[in-house]
Amino acid sequence: MASSALSSCVEKKPRKDAGRTDTTTSGAIQFASDDSFSPIIDEEVEMFNISHPKATVTPIYTDETDAVKQLIDEKIYLAIAARNFTKNEYNTLVNKGYKSMRAVPIAYDGLALIINKQNQDTCITVKDIARILNGEAKKWSDVYPGSKRGDIEVVFDNPKSSTVRYAQDSILGGKPINSPNIQAVDKSAQVIDYVEKTPNAIGIIGSNWLNDKRDTTNVTFKKNIRVMSVSRMETATPLNSWKPYQYYIYNDSYPLIRTIYALLNDSYRGLPTGMANFITSPKGQLIIFHSSLLPAYGNMTVRNVNVKDQ
Repeated sequence: MASSALSSCVEKKPRKDAGRTDTTTSGAIQFASDDSFSPIIDEEVEMFNISHPKATVTPIYTDETDAVKQLIDEKIYLAIAARNFTKNEYNTLVNKGYKSMRAVPIAYDGLALIINKQNQDTCITVKDIARILNGEAKKWSDVYPGSKRGDIEVVFDNPKSSTVRYAQDSILGGKPINSPNIQAVDKSAQVIDYVEKTPNAIGIIGSNWLNDKRDTTNVTFKKNIRVMSVSRMETATPLNSWKPYQYYIYNDSYPLIRTIYALLNDSYRGLPTGMANFITSPKGQLIIFHSSLLPAYGNMTVRNVNVKDQ
């Protein structure tokens, strides 16, 4: 009886979303996104705000770790990340009184490896990528015998980004990156700039950064760097290696694919839910398609084209 009376006197802290007045199409919110996806998210936000004049949605670009932390800390109710909730994160939100947490797939991305335009070694195996990241292959000649390019400089966008986590979890099997020549800049755009100026560098970024806006077919990449073709085989050749084109993500030929999620703790089902719904709508998925990523929803039509020399 005493313990029952005591428990009834304990007041639960109200959720931080108490008093919200936003709806799925009105109000003002901020949400967080891994900076890797900022080109896509900028377009999604612009179109959403135009389509819903009573809504103001503002993205906060940060690293993946911070984006999810802001969600758990109830500072935001929507985060864009390249992973699902962990069991611990999910339980933490449940204990805070949230219900119906959702991880909504919005796109599939190819993790791209980029090199300087002078570098002609453009095919690589997943095994050799792992050897570079774990420090076993320190020089280009360790991967390509006879290469005089010297040490391999590995460049990531951010130490806490989704690309670093993917490299550790999916390429190294949970082991830490141990390359002796590791560089971490701040943003994906800086990775491209670094590789463009550094002949012995290899950059690791999301493939959405490589789409040349002049190419409406999404089959060319930025001209100031080279994109490596990646193979699952023991030896990489042009016939068994693939670039992160949409079609090779679609048919699973490209080996380094990750799912991008909209993570929601929006029990109120207001504007964060409205933004996530827009991204998964036909209009939002078309934006993703034009960004060179593979949309999570919608029918894909594949046609064989025969090209004849005239």
